[in-house]
Amino acid sequence: MDHEHLRDLFAGMPRLSIRRLFGGVGLYSDGVVFALGAFDEIWIKADAESQPLFEQAGSRPFRYRGKNREVQLPYWSLPDRALDDPDEALKWARLGLTVSLRAPKQASKAKRSRKSASQPL
Repeated sequence: MDHEHLRDLFAGMPRLSIRRLFGGVGLYSDGVVFALGAFDEIWIKADAESQPLFEQAGSRPFRYRGKNREVQLPYWSLPDRALDDPDEALKWARLGLTVSLRAPKQASKAKRSRKSASQPL
C-alpha cells in the first residue's frame, strides 16, 4: 500500500500512524487501529452494528483462504466512492475507530459476566 496515499486519504484522523500488520499495514488513530491496508485494498474495522452500513455501501468483508478454511476478519472494504475522497474516507475511518473503541467494552462485559457467574451466591 502506498503510505503517502493513505496519509492523504486519512489526514483528518488524529495522530494517524501506519504500521505493519497481518502482512499489510494497520492504520491507527491515537494508537487505536481503525483500518487495514492489505491485498491492495483498504479495509475498515466493522462489527455487527456497523455491518449493515457497509453492506448498503456495496462493501465486501475481508476474507482470505487459511491453511484449511476460509477466514473472515472484522473488516469491510472501504466503499468505492471513498477511495479518492478524503471527506468520505474520513467518515468511514471514524466509524472504524468507533467500532474499535466499542469492542473492548463488549469484551469487558463478557468477562464480568463470566466472572460473576463463577462466583458462589
